[in-house]
Amino acid sequence: MTASTETLADALPKEQARVRALIPLYEEIGPPGAFAVACMRRALETAAIATAQGDVTRMIRAYNDLKGHK
Repeated sequence: MTASTETLADALPKEQARVRALIPLYEEIGPPGAFAVACMRRALETAAIATAQGDVTRMIRAYNDLKGHK
């Protein structure tokens, strides 16, 4: 039996998509959800920049930040 591993290149876009899907839910809350939406957008921006620059260290940090959004 072999263990399935997921690379950062696979996992980061999945987390980005998951967080993008959360944003409308928080926007529906109205003003109380605004802070969470701002944090999610910033995390998505950081992930996009890190990916574009090929900065693996920042990509890992961005991935972990994105995972923290529920």
